[in-house]
Amino acid sequence: MYDDEELSQIREAKASWEAETLDPTLDRHGERSERFATVSNREVDRLYTPDDVADLDYEEDLGFPGEPPYTRGVYPTMYRGRTWTMRQFAGFGTAEETNERFHYLIDEGQTGLSTAFDMPSLMGIDSDDKMSLGEVGKEGVAVDTLRDMEVLFDGIDLAEVSTSFTINPSAPVIYAMYVALADQRGVPREKLRGTLQNDMLKEFIAQKEWVVPPAPSLELVTDTIEFAVAETPKFKPISVSGYHIREAGSTAVQELAFTLADGFAYVEACLDRGLDVDEFAPQLSFFFNSHNSLFEEVAKFRAARRIYATVMDEWYGAEAEASKQLKFHTQTAGQSLTAQQPLNNVARVTIQALAGVLGGTQSLHTNSFDEALALPSEQAVRVALRTQQIIAEESGAADIVDPLGGSFAVESLTDETEAAAMEYIEEIKEMGDGSVRDGVLRGIEQGYFHREIQESAYEYQERVDEGDETVVGVNAYEIDEDTRPDLLKVDETTRERQLDRLESVKAERDDDAVESALDDLRDAVEAGENAMPEIVAAVKAYATMGEIMAVFEEEHGTYRERIGVA
Repeated sequence: MYDDEELSQIREAKASWEAETLDPTLDRHGERSERFATVSNREVDRLYTPDDVADLDYEEDLGFPGEPPYTRGVYPTMYRGRTWTMRQFAGFGTAEETNERFHYLIDEGQTGLSTAFDMPSLMGIDSDDKMSLGEVGKEGVAVDTLRDMEVLFDGIDLAEVSTSFTINPSAPVIYAMYVALADQRGVPREKLRGTLQNDMLKEFIAQKEWVVPPAPSLELVTDTIEFAVAETPKFKPISVSGYHIREAGSTAVQELAFTLADGFAYVEACLDRGLDVDEFAPQLSFFFNSHNSLFEEVAKFRAARRIYATVMDEWYGAEAEASKQLKFHTQTAGQSLTAQQPLNNVARVTIQALAGVLGGTQSLHTNSFDEALALPSEQAVRVALRTQQIIAEESGAADIVDPLGGSFAVESLTDETEAAAMEYIEEIKEMGDGSVRDGVLRGIEQGYFHREIQESAYEYQERVDEGDETVVGVNAYEIDEDTRPDLLKVDETTRERQLDRLESVKAERDDDAVESALDDLRDAVEAGENAMPEIVAAVKAYATMGEIMAVFEEEHGTYRERIGVA
């Protein structure tokens, strides 16, 4: 972008500025710190100039919005066309309570639903399982059967709403319930819109919710993708999730690299299944964390699009533009929220949300200020949603496409992030002897990802403990007074009410039909066939979450047993 003569003049001018203007100031006043770094401990320079982006090729590295390599955004008009989807995470107690919260959020202006499930549902067991004691409805909504899904979406038009489901080991069952509910209501499957998290590889890497081992888990994820391509083309059957990798303590670069590696592993699994890349790739989606270092986060999002477009083209032969466009949801950093002085979290979330917007996210969840203490209250949820609305309507951030594009600092950080992430991805590919999928599976088995994240998490906490990393209200600007807000409390009768409904469903359903559906599912799993059609059939017979997932445990064993924690 700059010729050698111009760059030489800029270098000379910078050297002169350092000698004549900067050095005298440093001699008199110094700086706040000897070293400045991001939350990920990536050092940042004092000043960036064209010399830092001297190798930048505008058309190859940036281009224009809506065109490869999509560094500047996947749509030509971005938020000037329409703003991102405001998708606040919601779910607690029974289906009735969460349905009420859904309606509240829609009335307050939310443009998409996002469903949180309780731990038994996440782990594929029923509310009446002995392992569910004390967990029913506590951190999300309890869903045992199709009856719960019917109540959960009562009064909500499935043809109009876009719904996200944050669930992984038992994601195929929840997806089947949503499809079955649409069939029941006469909503054509091709009209269903939404996203299923369904990212099992990151579970083994970071979040640690699993049922069967990694390889069969990957096959089941591939089943859902194959089914979605044929049956629900507007519904994204997977959200490859770096969010939880970052929450576990990774750096921004590790989050990006490990997430994209997981994504490429799913691509290879689908290709091995015989699917055409341009058929399934447009239905893949991603999910990233947005942390406190605003410019690092913006650079991460821009680098993600560029890497994805290049790799999908060069490694996997994608030809359709939609196959090379990385589209992602963003959630502000839960790990950054503090129980101390929780109202400070409003400021943190605002900065993180702004980073997501400046980085070009397609949808956004803003955490509530009280989430370090409990499930969010209605007041806290409203403030979180209003934060997005203020950014969209009042800040001007949504009026310019890629407003930080061309910034010497942001472009330099984007290049650095891309290069560092690709080093990791290439290393993972080498671990798999040329296969990213095999590299990811091998990395899980060998503890590679855990070690990398653990080291980063330890280093971060060490910096906080030593005061090198400031956390306002925790290791600086502390106060003694109690600043805890009023908290949401889940009704203690939740478990009894949920068990009553589950018992009622079991009493009313046709047991022969349930057994027949489960037998068909067993046959499909044993034969290595796509299990989704049989899961949908079992759900329609009102088989429970636990009964369906038990079929996969029978065939593959449980991962808990395999690693000795059964």
